[in-house]
Amino acid sequence: PAPPPLPPGMHRNIRDILINYGRRFLMKAICQLHRMTNCPLSKQEIFERSHRRHHRIVSFIRLLILILFLSVWEFSAQMGYIDSFFFSSPSQVALCFAGMIKDGTFFINTGITLLETIASFLLVFVIGMLFATLLWYSDKCAEILEPYLVILNSLPKSALAPLFIVWLGTGINTIIVAGISVAIFGSIINLYTGFRQIDEEKIKLIYTLGGRKKTAFLKVVLPGSIPIILSNMKVNIGLALVGVIIGEFLAARRGLGYLIIYGSQVFKWWAGMIEMSIRIYPYNPSAFPFSIPIISFSLAIPSNNVHILPPPFV
Repeated sequence: PAPPPLPPGMHRNIRDILINYGRRFLMKAICQLHRMTNCPLSKQEIFERSHRRHHRIVSFIRLLILILFLSVWEFSAQMGYIDSFFFSSPSQVALCFAGMIKDGTFFINTGITLLETIASFLLVFVIGMLFATLLWYSDKCAEILEPYLVILNSLPKSALAPLFIVWLGTGINTIIVAGISVAIFGSIINLYTGFRQIDEEKIKLIYTLGGRKKTAFLKVVLPGSIPIILSNMKVNIGLALVGVIIGEFLAARRGLGYLIIYGSQVFKWWAGMIEMSIRIYPYNPSAFPFSIPIISFSLAIPSNNVHILPPPFV
């Protein structure tokens, strides 16, 4: 059967809708073309274009500096202006990195150190937040513990690693504790200082409206301290990595710290330095392309003149 006819006037309504839609689309296209050719740009468009241009220029200059540095380094090593045995070269660093990927050394050490670093970082964040909150809740407790926190934060953390080995033995627990010890005290001090910098008038307003200290902390202090917390986390992830490496220097058979120690004994220091450079990427992506040559340049020793045995990963 044929479909039922449309109500009277329905054809005209549909036609008017299509005509209006097409007219608006055409006018919008004409206005956009006119703006691109004749009309001046708005301030927002000028700012966006300027920001994109600035970002492209900065990225290009960064890449240019990196290429120039690698070119000068490689040219100096090939021409004999620097001793490649002590300063290495970008080509030898690349060959070492490719060999580490091929035999699985890179992935083994990366996974172990990454796991220990993440565990240390999470524990530092949780413990730091709990202690900073406790100090904010109790002014008397803060006055009592503040000198001890400052003293503990000033201790040389590398000197504590042998004590951790004596107390906890060798293993992943000692390495994680070493990573925690580097960042925990500074994290507590920074978080507590950030909590204390919140506007007192806002806290008084909460008390005036009948809120308690818990309400003031959850509604005012904690939301207002989010930038400080994020900044503190950025610092802690790097400090946790440093602490983990210190622990691996003394109490590990796998990981970045062990690889650096092993490489230093067979004149292959930059095997671990490459991994450290790559692990910089999550903390500061813009510094990643420049970290490999800089660290390798400072601690690079090639292995073409020394017979290298594979590290005993057990």
